Order: sequence, then structure tokens, then C-alpha cells
Amino acid sequence: MARFDRYMLSQLMVLFGFFALVLVSVYWINRAVQLFDRLIGDGQTALVFAEFTALTLPSVIRIVLPIAGFAATLYVTNRLSTESELTVMQSTGFSPWRLARPVVYFGLIVGLMVAVLANVLVPRSLKQLQLREAEISQNVTARLLTEGTFLHPTDGVTFYIREIAPDGRMNDVFLSDRRDPSESVTHTAASAYLVRTDTGPALVMINGLTQRLSRPAMQLNTTHFADLSYGIKGLIETNDSAPPLLRHFSTYELLTSPVHIQVRTGVSAGVFTEELHARLSQPLFALTVALLGFATLLSGGFSRFGVWRQIVLALLYLVLIKALESVVTDPVLSNPARWPLLYLPALIGLLLAAALLARAAGQLPSLSAWRRRKAALS
Repeated sequence: MARFDRYMLSQLMVLFGFFALVLVSVYWINRAVQLFDRLIGDGQTALVFAEFTALTLPSVIRIVLPIAGFAATLYVTNRLSTESELTVMQSTGFSPWRLARPVVYFGLIVGLMVAVLANVLVPRSLKQLQLREAEISQNVTARLLTEGTFLHPTDGVTFYIREIAPDGRMNDVFLSDRRDPSESVTHTAASAYLVRTDTGPALVMINGLTQRLSRPAMQLNTTHFADLSYGIKGLIETNDSAPPLLRHFSTYELLTSPVHIQVRTGVSAGVFTEELHARLSQPLFALTVALLGFATLLSGGFSRFGVWRQIVLALLYLVLIKALESVVTDPVLSNPARWPLLYLPALIGLLLAAALLARAAGQLPSLSAWRRRKAALS
């Protein structure tokens, strides 16, 4: 690799790391807030919260990496153009095609990262996340045995424990069940124990009071009890019967067992094909946006006013490619035989980048040159 290639590639990688860190942090904070409300509100520990956020990171990184590569390419190209480094290299005989070589290396590196994430790491992390969610939803202790906090294990149910003794006894228990629209039942007890029965876990309350409010008569009945057993199996939402999701399978499994996976997940052939080829096309998109950003800025040439117009134009190209991705998705979902359409946005971006590089090299006339030639001929 030539010295200029190493220099520019190192600049791209440094800025790529910076933009990736910033964008991942923004996405991660947004998702972490939602996870924090859900997990901590259900009585989970900070360790579980950290585990869940770590399992969501591969999905976030996969989305962010191409955008970070695009931003790094724009920044480095703009800086090299402003400091006339690209102009000096062109004056020494470097063509735009030659200048684009380190950008191609950079795009391939980012594309390789996206390929590993999209085809291996993201499916594994999502599958592990589903397993952990199922385990936590079955964990009665984590969901209910939290002292000093009003918990809502399911809609219409409120549970509170003032204190949990070392022997497992719960002191001063409050349980409100409002799931039945015709009545509201509130149990209060001096102490309670969590036991296992043949029909599932149950809460045995000692020395308490039951208040039953009937609607719409608004009649209140109270009952004092020495002990009362309350089944809490219905308070715990389990995912035992949930079928596996298509996104939980690796790309290798999708390629080797397509029929088996479609039967297990219950998805149509269009959904299966779209998921498979969308994963395979994402690395190509990473290469496309990096090369397109460089070619757009280089095609503007040197200007003392900077390349802000080319930066805006590059952003518009990126938006158009992303919009085209959403356009080609529906035809593939309706007809799996149209799967090549999923590669069309990235290929159009590559062709556009090649056209811009050819224009910068003088191999394609600009619009103004074409108009002058037309005026001269007329």
C-alpha cells in the first residue's frame, strides 16, 4: 500500500471511530432509557440492565456504521480539499480514480464489519436477548420480591412489600387486583410467604384483610383472614409458546435450511427472501456511501468558498438511496423472485460515484461544458 493510501486510510479510520462512537452513544442512550424504565420498574438489578443494553448494541452498531463511514469520508475529504492536499496530489499526477483507492479500502473494511454484524453477531444477540427475556419473565423472585417499591407485574395489579426478612418472610404486604371490571379486590397482610404448589407459585398471606369493591353497585365487603393463598401464576407473563423469529437465525442457517426456518417461524417466502438479501446487501451499501461521499466532494474541484454545496449534494444522494431501499422492499415481499431489486440502490450509488469520478477526471463533460459546446456548434 502506497504512503498516500496509508495516510488517507488512517485519517478515515480515526474519524470513522469518532463518528461511530458518537452515533452509537446517541442511539444507545435512547434505547437504554426505555430499557431502564422497563427493567428497573419490574425490579431487575443494574447488572441485568447492563446485560440487556449490551445485547442490543450489535443492532445499533450495524445501523450506525455505514452512516459513520459516510460522515468520516465527507470530513476527511473536505479537510484534505480545504488544505489543498488533494490539489497537490492531483498536480503530481494522481487521477481521481487513483485518489479514490484508499476510500475503496476504507469502504471494504466498513463493509466487512457490517457483514459480520448483520449476518452473525446481530442474530446471535437478538436470540440471546429473547432467551434472557423469557427467563426473566419466569423469574418470580425478581419480578415480585422487591421491598419498598410499588410493582406492577401486569396491567391492573399493584404489589408492595415493606420488608423482606432473612428467612424469606415478607412483612406488610399490599396486593391490589383490578383486572376484573366488575370488582376490585385489595389484600393487605401482616406477613406473607411465597410457596410452590402443583398449580404454580402462590402467595400465602398471614393475618390480613380482604376488601372487595363491587361495581356498579359500589358495595364494599371486608373479610378478615388468618391465612389466605393467592395464586400468582397469572401475574407472570411467559414466552414459552412464542415461536422463534426470523431475525434470530444466522445467515448461514437461512441459506442452508430455508424451508425448515420458514415452517418454524411461519413467515412467507417474500419475508424470508427480503430478510436474507437485505443482510447480504448491507455491506455493499457501506462501500457505496463511502465512495459516493468522496466522489461527490471531489467532483466539485477546488474552491476558496469550500465544498459545502457538494456536502449538501452528497447528503441528498444518501437520502435518495435510502428512500430507494424502502421502495424496492414491497415488490420483493410480494414476489420473492424480484430479490435482485434489493441490490439496486447500492449499485445505483456505485454507478453514480463512478460517473462523478469520471467527471472529475475529465472523462465526462460537465453540464456547463456541454452547454458551451452546444452554443459553439450553433
